[in-house]
Amino acid sequence: MGFDVAREQLIRPRMGLLLVNTVSLVVAGVTLSAVIATACAWLVERTDVPVPRVWRGLLVAPLAVPAFVNGYAWISLTHAVEGFAGAVLIVSLSYFPFIYLPVTASLQRFDPAFEETARTLGLGRVAIFTRIVLPQLRPALLGGGLLVALHLLAEFGALQMLRFPTFTTAIYEQFGSTFNGPAANLTATALALLCLVVLVTELRLRGRTTIARTGGGAPRSAVRIRLGGARASAIGVLIAVVLLSLGVPLVSLGRWMLVGASTAFPVAELVSTTMTTLGLAASGAAAATVLAIPVALLVVRHTSRTSTLIERSTFTASALPGIVIALALVSLSLDFTPAIYQTTLVLVAAYVIMFASRAVVGVRAALDHAPPVLEDVAGALGQGSWATFRRVTLPLVAPGIGAGAALVFIAIATELTATLLLAPIGTRTLATQFWSESSSLSYGAAAPYALLLVLLSIPATFLLGRVVRTP
Repeated sequence: MGFDVAREQLIRPRMGLLLVNTVSLVVAGVTLSAVIATACAWLVERTDVPVPRVWRGLLVAPLAVPAFVNGYAWISLTHAVEGFAGAVLIVSLSYFPFIYLPVTASLQRFDPAFEETARTLGLGRVAIFTRIVLPQLRPALLGGGLLVALHLLAEFGALQMLRFPTFTTAIYEQFGSTFNGPAANLTATALALLCLVVLVTELRLRGRTTIARTGGGAPRSAVRIRLGGARASAIGVLIAVVLLSLGVPLVSLGRWMLVGASTAFPVAELVSTTMTTLGLAASGAAAATVLAIPVALLVVRHTSRTSTLIERSTFTASALPGIVIALALVSLSLDFTPAIYQTTLVLVAAYVIMFASRAVVGVRAALDHAPPVLEDVAGALGQGSWATFRRVTLPLVAPGIGAGAALVFIAIATELTATLLLAPIGTRTLATQFWSESSSLSYGAAAPYALLLVLLSIPATFLLGRVVRTP
């Protein structure tokens, strides 16, 4: 593509529309997700709402429902959710747990002495939250918000169902329908640049603040705020979030399972696709986590421009839509290693490129709270680097490793576009089978695959919930 042609493509009204739609979706989606997550985390962790452990599990559970399944559930009930407002609502309901998890963990570790000191100085509840608590939540909000933003930049299935065009849906259409490779490559470049803007912005906002403690966290639990007459309203807010994010998709799936005219239960195919999905998700999660550990160690323990660049590169790759990464791997494998073209190895490589950032976030968050002085002490006692890592660092970051691996597992189990392009001939996963049925408006036939996707994600989601529970 020549310069003049590229310039004409860039200044088209369509490109401007895609840019506005994509940026608007990211800004609105991250903002709404942050508001939902922070409000719910504060109500559960700092107020006297009943059964907080139950609420923690319910508020993490939406991660078990893929965004495209959520879109399918809503659109099969009403077409009123089509467009910008519906897209923002549905993606926020799908992705707010990415912010809720780190915010909850931060609130549990926050020393209540800071709030008590502020209270003795005459600050009210609102001032304490905005001036004391919220700044301590900044790393969690920025880290979770970054994940949500990158997911929104790469989201395809839900937005395609909701008929809201963004860079990602345009790339899919250009590659898949019009076979306009140059235009799709140009759109992908614009998307990558937008991703870089998001990454740089998050890096600038994060700064170099450290929040590590030498103890096991807060020395004592914070005194829960008694809501009094507002308690019923607080419970109502939590119920509303759970019903919208979890109840609607489950009710919709149940409806189509029971009354869908096209519902079928091909048991052999369901078992086969489930086992294939499990194998691919486990392999990809293991590979991504193994890669994430040295990256996180490098960026936290040996901070430099090079280590930061390596970490940021994992996020940049995760922001690209699966179809772009898949087509790049197709070209590379055909040109340089044709023997591995259309093999599981290439597919797992795509998963690692796309989702390694999730594992990095989990491991880095754990390392941020693991005081390096403990490793220094082990070294002073004669322990080598490997022994120190195995006996000191690894136990400290184990919860983060588990959380990161769980996030990658869920992502791979529900991945769609890259799997459609890279899976070996005859390989079908729950996500690709669901998409095949739902694309033809066979909602009843798609329901069993969607339900299995949800059930398959529950154990990993449960693990995430245990990571943030109060001891």
